[in-house]
Order: sequence, then C-alpha cells, then structure tokens
Amino acid sequence: MKKIIGLLFIATFLVSCNSGKKENDPYSKATKEIVSKDHPGKKLMETNCYICHSATAGQNDRIGPPMIAIKKHYINSKTTKEEFTSAMQAWIKNPNEADAKMPGAVKQYGVMPKQYFPKETIAQISEYMFDFGIEQPEWFENHFNEERGNSKGIGNGQGKKLGMKQTKTNFEDLPYGERGLKYALATKAILGKNLMSSIQNKGVLEALAFCNEQAYPLTDSMSVVHNALIKRVSDKPRNPNNKANSEELEYINAFKKVVANNEEAIPIVKESEDQVRVYYPITTNTMCLQCHGKPNETLNETTLVKIKNLYPTDKAIGYTINEVRGIWSITYDK
Repeated sequence: MKKIIGLLFIATFLVSCNSGKKENDPYSKATKEIVSKDHPGKKLMETNCYICHSATAGQNDRIGPPMIAIKKHYINSKTTKEEFTSAMQAWIKNPNEADAKMPGAVKQYGVMPKQYFPKETIAQISEYMFDFGIEQPEWFENHFNEERGNSKGIGNGQGKKLGMKQTKTNFEDLPYGERGLKYALATKAILGKNLMSSIQNKGVLEALAFCNEQAYPLTDSMSVVHNALIKRVSDKPRNPNNKANSEELEYINAFKKVVANNEEAIPIVKESEDQVRVYYPITTNTMCLQCHGKPNETLNETTLVKIKNLYPTDKAIGYTINEVRGIWSITYDK
C-alpha cells in the first residue's frame, strides 16, 4: 500500500511539474494542438490575409510575414483572447511603424498598407488564430529559432506534430465559389508581390510601367496554370480591354452595396451546362491610391502625367480607401 501511495504521489508531482512548465512557456498559446477546418475565421483569414501573409510562399519570395509569425509575436502565456483581438483591431485600423510589434518585418516588408475590414471579420480571424493551430511554412521553424537564438517554443519538429505544416489543396475538389476565389487570390498574390516589389525598389512610376507591360502576361500565365480564364474587369477601366460588360456591371454594383454596408463579400457563382463563372470584388487600400486615388491628394501630379501617357483613356482614378474598383471574373470548365 505504501508503495502504491508513493507511486501516486510521484505521478501527481510529475504531472504538476509538467503542467506548471507548460503554463510558464511563453509560446504555449501560440502552438495549440487543436486544428479546426470549420471555424469561419479560417476561410476569412485565407481570403483576406493570405495574399500577403501566405503559409506557402518561400522565405525570400513573399510580401509579408506568415500568419504564424504574427501569432507568435502577439501571443504569450499571459495574453487573453480579448487582448489579442483588441491588438489586431487596433493595428489593422492604424498600421504604423511606431506601434509595430514586429519591427523586423516592417524593416523587411514595409508598413502594411491601410485597408478596411469589417470589425466582425477581424474578430473571427483573431479568434481562430488564438484558439487553433494555424499553418506554417516549412522554413519557419528554423527561422524562428534562429531569430530567438534558441531552440525553444515551436522548434524541434513541434510544428509538424501540431498539425501546422502546410498541406496542399486540390482546387478541383473545392466548391465552385471557393475554387474560383482561390484562382483569383493566387493571381492577386502574384500581381501584388511583383507590384509591391516594384514600388519598394523602384518607385511608383516604375510600378506603373510594370503594370502596363506585365499585368496581362502574368494574369494569362495564371490562367494557363489553373486551366481557367482569369480576368479583371471594371466599370472605370484603366485599360479599355478591362471594360466590364453589362452582366459584369451588375455584379460590380452588387458588390459596391455589400462593401458600403460593411459586409463580408462572398463570391457570386453562375453555372451553365459545361462551365462555371465566379465573380469577386477588387477593393482599394492605401497602396492602390498612389495610382488610383484623387489627383493632388493621394495621387500626385507626376504620377498622373505618367498614367495619362501610358493610358490615354484612363478612368481608374478618384478612389478612396475601401471602394470596389472592379471584379475578378473567373471562368472554368466543370
């Protein structure tokens, strides 16, 4: 009996020690083992955040830190969900260098362009990030450990055990709307990465030249990759080839109402016998306004002259933040 009591005491002591150790681990909340595919914040994060914060882009081939890095810089063992959500709301409302908790990312990628998201969208994304394990790039483990100068936290293979290693999705297995959205967002990521790189390294005027020469070839190449017709169309086109037809104009106006009501947009899906067409809005953020904003306010005179030179019939100016500038039009075979 004494031996049994002694063993129970030792077992209890070891469990208590392990529990206390986990509680004191500053990264315990950033490495949740539970993974959710059904939480609405997951899809919202992939739709709204993965353009810049993708879990699949390489370490030297991205335009922002991965979401797992953001989670680990904002959450420790003492952080509450309310505090994390509040911090996310505050940053997205006013991204600036002085308040950045990731100065290394700001130095590498610049301050995130200001853009608008419904408050509820940010709350759901924050809840998902706080409560569940999220995907991480394969290179992130070593990078994070090197940055911290140790092998604690999520290192030593824990990322794979926690279900956060990136897994590839077969787009053809997705519902029609989600599949079309993936094609649009993948194309947007390619265009965005090249555009932001041009702005950061060469300036706005060179970025305009990039759009003039490379936007169509890059979009066409993504059409080939995904075996789909991928277009960007607008009611106020810069290039006449991007002019929306009457049906597309209806969808543009429908999305304008959604965005004006501070609602989360969902893809519009139209099916024919053999094909599927998917539409999704293109909205403006602060970076867009450098070339699409109001003259002499967010769009300077030099840039405006360059636009008129490259696009004599341009109509794509006068926008403010969070306006629908056009839509993605995706067509693919069933």
